[in-house]
Amino acid sequence: MRTLLSGVVLALALSGAGVAQAEQARDVTAAANPATWSPPSHLVTPLNQVWSHQESTYGNLYGFRNYGWDQVFVNGGYLNFCVRWDSSAPVSASLRDRIHAKLAEQYKKWMDVMVGHNNWPYASVPIKVVGWAVRDRNTLQWNDNSVDIYVNNIRENAPQCAEACGRFFVRDGQYRNCPGGVARHYDQSLWLTAGMGGGAGGDWGQRMGSEYFVNNLGNPDLTILLHEIGHTFGLDDFYDWTPSGVSGFLMKAGSARGITEFDTWMFRDWWRHLKSRYGR
Repeated sequence: MRTLLSGVVLALALSGAGVAQAEQARDVTAAANPATWSPPSHLVTPLNQVWSHQESTYGNLYGFRNYGWDQVFVNGGYLNFCVRWDSSAPVSASLRDRIHAKLAEQYKKWMDVMVGHNNWPYASVPIKVVGWAVRDRNTLQWNDNSVDIYVNNIRENAPQCAEACGRFFVRDGQYRNCPGGVARHYDQSLWLTAGMGGGAGGDWGQRMGSEYFVNNLGNPDLTILLHEIGHTFGLDDFYDWTPSGVSGFLMKAGSARGITEFDTWMFRDWWRHLKSRYGR
């Protein structure tokens, strides 16, 4: 489910460890292909239909500046996350690490479709979890300092990492009041809620059931997460219509488990329409 996107203005001045993180991302810069657009002929019409539909239904399609695309570029090629653990189920260090790895693995599935395509500059987009938010510190069964931990900071009736560190809240991207500065800011939240069915996604991140996420750690595709990441990068839902000549695809909820050819080209079409804002 696509949710409303914030009006965040992106203007990040990297400094200190933030620069180091961006430099690390640039080290894996892709040898991008020349700027070209050449979708398969059978997808040209449905892709045009989708973009036209978005132009007529999105309130600020071209003016909005906090799509996932914007976040990747303002960082210089990486994304930081907060995990909002809205559950009383305990989390061991091992489970924590598996959750981090699965998030990065699923994000990579989307980023991989861009590598070498249409002047996309990155060979990879590293995903790093920098914080966890919980109601009770005892829920998190580790004592290392690998992530920042936020206890009983309740927003929207759920634990949340510090607003001062969140891109959704800090409109100038400076993070002056974030204890760890730019290096410990988070671009998105992985919001895992006990007992929740379905999901939601937007520029703020992705939300779904904590049980769903944990119980599917061994599956190659976390369908709900993949779908909601699509929304973070602007892709629409298809509850009430289907483009011509296509049927099962990830963004049409319930019709595909993973990213299909059509999802890939819809994703690339967003890049085609926005890439000029990044000088590509």
